[in-house]
Amino acid sequence: MAETHILNGIPAAPGLASGPIFKVQKQSLTIPHYTITDPAAEKQRLKKARASAIEELKGLRDAVKAQAKEKEAEIFDAHMMFLEDDSLVSLAESDIEAGKNAEAAWMDAIETIAQQLEAIPDATLSARAVDLRDVGQRVLGHLMGVQAHGIKPDRPAIIVSRDLTPSDTVSLERAVTLGFVTAEGGPTSHTAILAKAFGLPAVVGLGEELLAIPEDAFLLVDGNTGAVIVNPDEKTKAAFAQKQAASSKVFQAALSAAFEPAVTRDGKSVEVVANIGNEADAHMANQNGAEGVGLFRTEFLYLDRKAMPSEEESIETYRKIFAHFEGQPIVVRTLDIGGDKEIPYLDFPKELNPFLGWRGVRMLHGREDLLRTQVRALLQAGVGVDLRIMVPMIALQEEVDEMKSLIAHEKENLRREQKPVAEKVQFGIMVEVPSAAILSDRLARSIDFFSIGTNDLTQYTLAVDRTNAQVAHLASTFNPAVLFLIQRTIDSAHAADKWCGLCGEFAGESLAVPILLGMGLDEFSMSPARIPLVKQLIRQLDSAECRLLADQVLAVSTAEEVKALIKAFLSERQVNLD
Repeated sequence: MAETHILNGIPAAPGLASGPIFKVQKQSLTIPHYTITDPAAEKQRLKKARASAIEELKGLRDAVKAQAKEKEAEIFDAHMMFLEDDSLVSLAESDIEAGKNAEAAWMDAIETIAQQLEAIPDATLSARAVDLRDVGQRVLGHLMGVQAHGIKPDRPAIIVSRDLTPSDTVSLERAVTLGFVTAEGGPTSHTAILAKAFGLPAVVGLGEELLAIPEDAFLLVDGNTGAVIVNPDEKTKAAFAQKQAASSKVFQAALSAAFEPAVTRDGKSVEVVANIGNEADAHMANQNGAEGVGLFRTEFLYLDRKAMPSEEESIETYRKIFAHFEGQPIVVRTLDIGGDKEIPYLDFPKELNPFLGWRGVRMLHGREDLLRTQVRALLQAGVGVDLRIMVPMIALQEEVDEMKSLIAHEKENLRREQKPVAEKVQFGIMVEVPSAAILSDRLARSIDFFSIGTNDLTQYTLAVDRTNAQVAHLASTFNPAVLFLIQRTIDSAHAADKWCGLCGEFAGESLAVPILLGMGLDEFSMSPARIPLVKQLIRQLDSAECRLLADQVLAVSTAEEVKALIKAFLSERQVNLD
């Protein structure tokens, strides 16, 4: 039997899957290059190919809608918008005018914009490059008269591929697809969204090693942790099957108690709230017992469109989301984009290192109008709502002061204009830059709350790009250096009589919950799918015992030592994990 080994990637869609593999060997079309003499005819060819692609996308959209996946179907509306984007079409037509054939001109334009998207620090936005290339290949196929074929395993299998596009994911034969794993990709891509919607466990970012596994390999896939076991022995298979059965049982029990509060055995109560990015997430949060919203990502309102949303449109959209959480706290993160021309109508400068560049609160200098419009919309939509505004990428006290001044100024403007305005709005910052954690004792004087963004805090503290498969394994939030900064931030908040939340996916990790409880975290904010399980876990724990555990983990030197201590702690207490 082939040797057993484990690959670790990024969890993209929850669930457990086991089975043989079906390897997808994508055949990229060879792009022809030749000089043309009739630009008008070539433009017409491109126009016709784009029109055919739009008709295909309409078919995919309708197929997804037919499965009661209304929100997910909108992904293909976004693909159609790519095809109608003036800047993309103009770029291609300009090359045609210069003598390039339609195929070469179109794919050069696609690649130019895709590379700009990939340079964006925000993973959600950079993942759109996959969507754009998907659209590009679809049009190229029509230009070359080549028909696309879906991925069709001949038996139930786990799909293995370098990457999957949204079109690939929708065309998967659900009856024979157990889940999928990819060498590339990120957890916020449209492909991941579709995998979640269709209940397909998925792990992405597994690296080149995944592509080297043999055709007859057997996989165990854990979409909750990102672990993939290649060619397990019979004992491991049996244990995994038991885990699948137990996981289903635990989740059903947790779901039945999802609307009960999260209170520890010794009576400590904490808030368990949701990270959301659209109305579909809000709906799932409602179903799974969320006690509010700890992170509302507002970038979706600016994506996949040709012009910036107006103040009125923004107000209407925010009100729709807020209506899902009547009487509950809602923490809204202000816009966190920047770094390149990732959004066609926002002419952002190109940057050599966008991860450390012009993003988040730093847009106050250069595009203050974006933040002012958003703040005005939030203040109007937030009337009668427990609204809390949170600012990302804060590194300096001056940035806190500037943002508070902007909000106060827009409140006064709205009063002067005799428009409705939310008067009691909490102001907080995301602690995701190490300097903010280090200075948290001073920053706490100027804010109402902190929310720790562990995804970026880990990346910046350890100098690791978590989307780079070669180094992603180093980006562990269990690293004592990161845990030290989390504890410091919580302590600083409490010393100033403020509250502290955590809105990275770390809040939803079972192994992280005991130490975060012990550190004194007030609010756990996570993917809606994790809420019932985390609430159930909290009810099994004693906060005083967790405090002792937190002291222990803060005294060791490696992430592995931290995890070993937590596992021993949970095992001794026979705590049920998902």
